[in-house]
Amino acid sequence: MLANSIHVVILAKADTLIPESFIQELLNRVDIVDVIDKSVPLKKAGANYSACCPFHNEKSPSFTVSPTKQFYHCFGCGAHGTSVGFIMEYQGLSFVDAIHDLAKMVGMTVPQEVRDSDKPAPKVVVGLQEALQQAANFYKAELKKSPRAIEYLKARGLSGQVAAKFQVGYAPAGWQNLQSVFPQYENEALTVAGLVVENEQGRRYDRFRDRIMFPIHDQKGQVIGFGGRVINPEDTPKYYNSPETPLFQKGHELYGLFLARRAIRDAGRALVVEGYMDVVALAQYGIEYAVAALGTATTPYHITKLTRQADEIVFCFDGDNAGRTAAWRAAMNALPALTDGLKLSFLFLPKEHDPDSYVREFGKEKFEAEIKSAMPLSQYILQHLSEDNPLQSQEDRVRFLNEAEPIMQQISAPRSAMYLRKKVAELAQLSADEMQALLKLPNLNKAPMKAKPKLTRTTMSLQKRFGLMLLMHPELAQEDDLELLSERDDADALLRQVIEICLLHPHSKPAVLLRELESKIDANVLPELQRELTLLDDTLDHAQELAGARQQLQAVHTQRQSASLLARISEKPLSALTADEIALLKSVGSKPQPK
Repeated sequence: MLANSIHVVILAKADTLIPESFIQELLNRVDIVDVIDKSVPLKKAGANYSACCPFHNEKSPSFTVSPTKQFYHCFGCGAHGTSVGFIMEYQGLSFVDAIHDLAKMVGMTVPQEVRDSDKPAPKVVVGLQEALQQAANFYKAELKKSPRAIEYLKARGLSGQVAAKFQVGYAPAGWQNLQSVFPQYENEALTVAGLVVENEQGRRYDRFRDRIMFPIHDQKGQVIGFGGRVINPEDTPKYYNSPETPLFQKGHELYGLFLARRAIRDAGRALVVEGYMDVVALAQYGIEYAVAALGTATTPYHITKLTRQADEIVFCFDGDNAGRTAAWRAAMNALPALTDGLKLSFLFLPKEHDPDSYVREFGKEKFEAEIKSAMPLSQYILQHLSEDNPLQSQEDRVRFLNEAEPIMQQISAPRSAMYLRKKVAELAQLSADEMQALLKLPNLNKAPMKAKPKLTRTTMSLQKRFGLMLLMHPELAQEDDLELLSERDDADALLRQVIEICLLHPHSKPAVLLRELESKIDANVLPELQRELTLLDDTLDHAQELAGARQQLQAVHTQRQSASLLARISEKPLSALTADEIALLKSVGSKPQPK
């Protein structure tokens, strides 16, 4: 799996290689919803997104995209895969070209490594995600052993239940505590994962020591990094995060989002705060829709991730100078991701409070009342620009326009941009036309780009999907499956061959099974099966998918039996029908004809 290894290299061309560490970082940065939405407009459908499938013609949507699992799946034609798979199939690109295309979307440059046959194969470092999970388990266990850490959390008002929900742990004091978890303390995965640091003298030691540990999860719920908070207020820095790794980029992840998704959807809003303790403390008081940026300003990637969950985002910052600076940076970073359907607002607490202390002193009801009265983005921008500008003289208004111009240039949402421009023009004592003539602002009436035309794809039959999943997992084949098949259907005939091969070779790999099938099926079908197998998504639960397909086959089999029985009954005279046969005819709305 890509998520579990780094430094493995993928052949790109005859003499060049793409490092797998880059591919992993790329997949962590892209959001499949963004990738597909550029070509196929998606609509929110519960936790997922839906559309009419771009790979076959249909009138009602059966194509779904999961932001959590980061894959797409069509229940009509069976198309499914990751961002890379979608680009390959939709645009007809090779794997390497798809990687280049995705990299361009997120502003990354694909590195190339020259292959040298005289050099040894690159070293493989495995277990990156597993190492992080083992560390999380260790920190969690250590918390139970530390009365000092437990007392600290209790003093902050945290219950054991909430601490367990967020998997809070404790990294004990000492230099090499992780050596008890990882006997191979020299393993490169530990340094790449940010768990171990190596100094200039080559000495290795634990990165996190004597800190409350907050695991950071990706959108699949996997641990990808940590945030550590000091217990002793004299220690610095107050918060200490994992470094950037192939699994973890601070500008793309939000602490608490994986756990907060349902609460965000239920509340219809997301609350962005500054620290881990703010998120956990708010959850303690029933405000479970809070997330935090990870030691960096809120980025457009953060905004885009949150808009996939709700149409309202409230930023809550401390009322001191640092909080106000962070709020302005968040507002500016949010501008490129702004849409007309998105409501952004800003809540500033009193200088002596942060969200943690405020909710503990005043409670949930008062805090949520403050959220509802938060300042809208446009009002905040105008207030900030005019804070130290009286707008009395011509020079004041020119300065105001100069500062407002780059902000207005970044807003592409037509209605939001138009209303902000109107207010700026009023404050500058200009008409909208005069301001437009003076400033270089983008045209808001630009026609939107049309989506690409749908590609054609043959709908994958139920039998083929069932057969492909059996080829991946032959051990799941059952003899009873053969009874569900018709003797006269070509699709059933192919599936019968697959089932029989799988029953004979339940532990063989797909390639072996295909060789066994070669002499039993049409030669033109084999390459098609090989291609479809490569498109199967490893992230799907094939056992669950297969069970669902088996139920569908059983339903088809039952329908066939009923149709055959009805045909036989319909040929009988009314007087020859039994009570059960008459009931069956009535249940399907068919009346027996007297003969």
